[in-house]
Amino acid sequence: MPELVLLRHGQSIFNQEGKFTGWTDIDLSLQGIEEARQAGRVLQREGYTFDRAYTSVLKRAIRTLWLVLDQMDLMWIPVSKSWRLNERNYGALQGQHKSAIEKEYGAVQIHRWRRGFEDRPPMIPEGDSRSPSGDPRYADLEAEQLPRTESLRDTLERMLPLWQQEISLELLMEKKVLIASHGNTLRALIMHLENLSAQEIEQVEVPTGRPLVYRLSRDLEPVDHFYLPQSPHMSRKVDSGSRSN
Repeated sequence: MPELVLLRHGQSIFNQEGKFTGWTDIDLSLQGIEEARQAGRVLQREGYTFDRAYTSVLKRAIRTLWLVLDQMDLMWIPVSKSWRLNERNYGALQGQHKSAIEKEYGAVQIHRWRRGFEDRPPMIPEGDSRSPSGDPRYADLEAEQLPRTESLRDTLERMLPLWQQEISLELLMEKKVLIASHGNTLRALIMHLENLSAQEIEQVEVPTGRPLVYRLSRDLEPVDHFYLPQSPHMSRKVDSGSRSN
């Protein structure tokens, strides 16, 4: 049975400071480093191993993966980094305090930007330093592939080619796959895997540093999914595995 593990990076410095992050390349906080190490310990304790890992091109996800693989003595396995696994681009909100943005736009609009499927935040202005244009990690991409803002729908459409053309094929070959990525990117993948509606995905929150296991049929349909317990005495079942209020 194909098995996939999804892992949101550990707490980042912007997470700690209450800022919108998006494509901003912010590192892990000290708590985030420990969350990543703990994720590796949990996976090791529960007997997991991996043949291949995937992550984004942003350091908070890359470092999380490094720490997990180091803890599991799996630094040698193939790792693919892709911009398609980057966090959702939060546009002009990136680097802004969430509390200040909420005061300016209101809680309802902030909820729609953070949890909705269709809503895009305001775009990054032309020439703004937050634009991915000119960043060497995106040098091979066409200008139209570089977002100035994204909805969750945009994030899903950006991520799906990697899933369909590469990751799913690894799973069909019975490879054990770990994806260390970002909250909204993983929400988009969960939406695809579970065939969730735009309304249902609003209730899905992926916590930092908690391995989420998907057991899949041979057609890659979810058979079961659950978070691994942080301690040996916790139950594996956590509210259907991914939903949270």
